[in-house]
Amino acid sequence: MNILVAISRVPDTATKILIGNDGKSIDTNNVKFILNPYDEYAIEEALQLKEKNGGRVVAITVGPNENQETLRNAFAMGVDDGVHIKTADQNFDSYFVAKNIAEYVRSFNPDIIFMGKQSIDFDSLQVPSILADLLDLPVITIVTKLEINGTNVIAEREVEGGKEIVEASLPCIISAQKGLNEPRYPKLPDIMKAKKKPIEEKAAQFYENKIEILEMELPIRQRLNKIFNSSDEEIKEVVRLLHEESKLI
Repeated sequence: MNILVAISRVPDTATKILIGNDGKSIDTNNVKFILNPYDEYAIEEALQLKEKNGGRVVAITVGPNENQETLRNAFAMGVDDGVHIKTADQNFDSYFVAKNIAEYVRSFNPDIIFMGKQSIDFDSLQVPSILADLLDLPVITIVTKLEINGTNVIAEREVEGGKEIVEASLPCIISAQKGLNEPRYPKLPDIMKAKKKPIEEKAAQFYENKIEILEMELPIRQRLNKIFNSSDEEIKEVVRLLHEESKLI
């Protein structure tokens, strides 16, 4: 069984984020980057599927040279091979990523494609669906439980207010949600071996972004420290402030 896992490199959630001088990107100085946490569930599910049915697990990432470190994290977990679609920088959107992955998929012909439900930096949840559209494959997103018997796929996914059971056939695309499994911790010997493992490199094909970032800004955390009691007039004032000043309602 050929299994492909799409992974991404993202800032650590504990890293302090600052806006870059261009006002449209983050300042990457002193920022620690990690393997996208949701992708760890995707990798683990791919490895368990390989252990059950045999085959080969290939991880693919789109990005600059630094993304190779992300691939080595995947190697340490047990991924067999890695493909790096190289870009000059990080100025690309979900369509660009999906389009480049789609080009590789057509030559690799995987039986199933795994990826995290979203990357924790842009949180767009778009790549799985765009990739499915480009490849004309079924996609099941936000999966918390997965069963594969032959070519039959039964998945449980999160929906607002509950769960949904979806059935599909291989080949298909699965985006992993927390709870699907418990990702394994790499062992030291595997980490050392991962540093020497070869990575297949391919130049990214240029595709014009569909989304343009106009501006980035940090959330305002200043508190007004207003205290209200439970009288009708004060409740009305709270509602007015939330509507007119905070724009929350």
